[in-house]
Amino acid sequence: TQARPSPVVDGAWLAERLQDPRVRVIEVSVNPGLFKRGHIPGAFNVSWHRDLVDTVRRDIASREQIQDLLRRAGVEQDSTVVLYGDNNNWFAAWGAWVLDIYGVRDVRILDGGRAKWEAEGRQVSTRATTPRAGSLTLAAEPNGRLRARLADAVAIAEKRSGEALLDIRSPDEFSGRIFAPPGVPELAIRAGHIPGAVNVPWVQAVRADGTFKSVEELRALYAAVGIDGSKPIVVYCRIGERSSHSWFVLSKLLGYEVRQYDGSWTEYGNAVGVPVSNPAGTVWGAR
Repeated sequence: TQARPSPVVDGAWLAERLQDPRVRVIEVSVNPGLFKRGHIPGAFNVSWHRDLVDTVRRDIASREQIQDLLRRAGVEQDSTVVLYGDNNNWFAAWGAWVLDIYGVRDVRILDGGRAKWEAEGRQVSTRATTPRAGSLTLAAEPNGRLRARLADAVAIAEKRSGEALLDIRSPDEFSGRIFAPPGVPELAIRAGHIPGAVNVPWVQAVRADGTFKSVEELRALYAAVGIDGSKPIVVYCRIGERSSHSWFVLSKLLGYEVRQYDGSWTEYGNAVGVPVSNPAGTVWGAR
């Protein structure tokens, strides 16, 4: 059988293929202004908070939205889609998760994202290009096995489910010492984590330059807290962007069975009547 192509590509691989019409490059950055200041030549810009989600109800973008977006990006049935962005590819990984749900066949992430591409002195362009429209048709049904819901998280918390639960936020968020990362609006009125979760902050999966650690290092990192792929895993963070990065690592690099709970702490920490573990004992609104 043919070996599956690596889900991660490096700058040298991509630089050689910028003229290849079968390779479509898509930037998904947290800061939307970055693209205008310079991007990988020929890249198509995607706004995560407009293009990859439903802007009215809290949900991912619909099949029709994603199909239209990818066609505008020039994606065909046999295209290789390379995603990259700022912030260590957080939202590029969110994009990879959404595209996987809709069955896009060949999706890869640029190792190290924007920062590594720039650090290597590779070509950037300020010219916006409009690709020739693609004709991609997505699968009729989304893959629900990649997504967990509030009820699934509660089932794990109440020990009615045997899935492993991984919280990839910072130790201070996990312990309940803080409600959200510094400088971020809190959005949840309870602190702490879902009972039964173990904590491996997402950043431990990458090296200093933002590239993914080796498969051996990653296996050891998660095995240290009992996440070894022997049972299905649910990952979560605050809004689902950082946990997309860990979802990608666990599912694509390690081959484990993983669902992302994208409701994450902003849903769980606001839900009424669910069990919460708050080791720090922080109380919302207390002065």
